[in-house]
Amino acid sequence: MTSNVKIYQNYIGGRFEAASQMLDVRNPANGEVLSRVPESSPDDVQRALQAAHGAQKDWARKPAVERAAYLHTLADKIRGEAKALARVITLEQGKIGGLAETEVNFTADYLDYMAEWARRIEGEIIESDRPRESIFLFRKPLGVVAGILPWNFPFFLIARKMAPALVTGNTVVIKPSEETPNNCFEYTRLLDQIGLPAGVFNVVSGGGASTGSALTASPLVDMISFTGSVATGSHIMRNAADNITKVNLELGGKAPAIVLDDADIDLAVKAIRASRIINSGQVCNCAERVYVERKVADEFSDKIAKAMAATTYGDPTAQPDVEMGPLINREGLDKVSQMVTRAIRDGAELMTGGQVADLGAGFHYQPTVLGNCRADMRIMRDEIFGPVLPIQVVDDLDEAIALANDSEYGLTSSVYTRSLNRAMHAIREIDYGETYVNRENFEAMQGFHAGTRKSGIGGADGKHGLYEYTRTQVAYIETE
Repeated sequence: MTSNVKIYQNYIGGRFEAASQMLDVRNPANGEVLSRVPESSPDDVQRALQAAHGAQKDWARKPAVERAAYLHTLADKIRGEAKALARVITLEQGKIGGLAETEVNFTADYLDYMAEWARRIEGEIIESDRPRESIFLFRKPLGVVAGILPWNFPFFLIARKMAPALVTGNTVVIKPSEETPNNCFEYTRLLDQIGLPAGVFNVVSGGGASTGSALTASPLVDMISFTGSVATGSHIMRNAADNITKVNLELGGKAPAIVLDDADIDLAVKAIRASRIINSGQVCNCAERVYVERKVADEFSDKIAKAMAATTYGDPTAQPDVEMGPLINREGLDKVSQMVTRAIRDGAELMTGGQVADLGAGFHYQPTVLGNCRADMRIMRDEIFGPVLPIQVVDDLDEAIALANDSEYGLTSSVYTRSLNRAMHAIREIDYGETYVNRENFEAMQGFHAGTRKSGIGGADGKHGLYEYTRTQVAYIETE
């Protein structure tokens, strides 16, 4: 182990604390050990939750605008170190530099956006059936929020869970992914400088089986906000059941992209390619399968295959100009490789790519396009989470919609057409939480990012995402 390996500590009750057990964090592009982080014990988790629980009432008593001021200050600090923070993300997650910087700056903007809701949190006055009664609905914090982060957008997801929780009066305990915890500890380093009251924000790192389970099974937790796989989300629900803890889950996706015969094909190719190679295809809301009308199928398939084949990839720390980095780990690489091999065996046509990239080190997979896919193939039904695009030809929009809806997922979808009527028909009939028309799959912070079916429960962003972190209290007041 080299001397430049960084040692990180948990953040509990306003202080950094060492842990007895540690984990190695590696660069997925080359296998280099980057840091050692705590493998937090159940006792560590309990102390973090107790700190959050103890701080929550006083925090909630502060005016929302005072709570929001801390978020604005943190946003400014993040912008001041944007390039260094982006470098941390690139090293531990494999994200290309430009996308990492976008994530950092978007995080700062998100903190500011959520802080601006401080004066906009609203209750209601409800009409009573009684002549001398007034009915008021108040929005109140839930209490302690456990935020469990994924590894694909690890920096932004801290803010997505923390900012609405804090501005509405909750306190939080964050568990970063064991694959990408370094950026969370750097975020926490900046947060420690802004004078946030002790216990309002806490971080405990570690694996899901130990740290995560201790966090999600605790009666001190009032809400669990998790982003990750369906399997882990189901496990969290089981852990939460004994305490009837509220869960907010963003899980997997299998986003369909529908390309109609009146579409701007070049636009569709550009947007779908961007959606497929972003973060090496490791984004739950990006296009995972294409349904293209027969009349334009050959043109679209030929152009998207050439565009994917032209994608540059490699180690973004050594080659800053590449368009795509590695997959996160060996397990992810093996899964993608096995899915492509099986699809070809089942009759899919390999149009480009289809191999593990031999770059000497790291978990790299070639940008891949598969034609002649069918609805019964695993590649069209299961989440790939890699730079692979399967294509199925359809006869009309209704067939495309039926195939798109035949999925256990329901997060995002997209449609490419010049016809407003056809676009609106698709929006009415497609059963997904989000639909993008003639653009790449990427949500806005003022929207509401939520799915159906196994893609999750609840949502994030905007007014509706903010209110996920509140409960209601109704007061009935009868006067003389």
